Amino acid sequence: MKRECINPKTLFDSRQYGFSQVVVTNPGKMVFISGQVAWDKNLKIVGKNDLAKQTEKSIENLRIAVESAGGNLEDIVMLRIYKVNYQSGDGLIISQVLRDNFGTQNPPSSTWINVKGLANEEFMIEIEAQAII
Repeated sequence: MKRECINPKTLFDSRQYGFSQVVVTNPGKMVFISGQVAWDKNLKIVGKNDLAKQTEKSIENLRIAVESAGGNLEDIVMLRIYKVNYQSGDGLIISQVLRDNFGTQNPPSSTWINVKGLANEEFMIEIEAQAII
């Protein structure tokens, strides 16, 4: 899949935070991935009370999901990140994991949403994605 990431000069450069302002793709197979959390396949929490570990596991689960559809992390064009009780330092942690997994040149676009809670009280973060393969 060919994609173009655009960061207009009249908007802030979001790549330092691990996401692009705009992503444009050619037609392809659209893949919608349900919100992924820090559960392993046995429903065991990974990184209890550790935002970095939970974010890493959520991204790992996204990778597994997109690969099952024939793609890879580079095919992800949009993320929606739900963070429970967002605090000012959370952004630095989440951004680092995004940069580690998506880089800073052509990361997916994203929306971050502060929520009161998720489906399980141990979940600190949930990340859903859209990919074009």
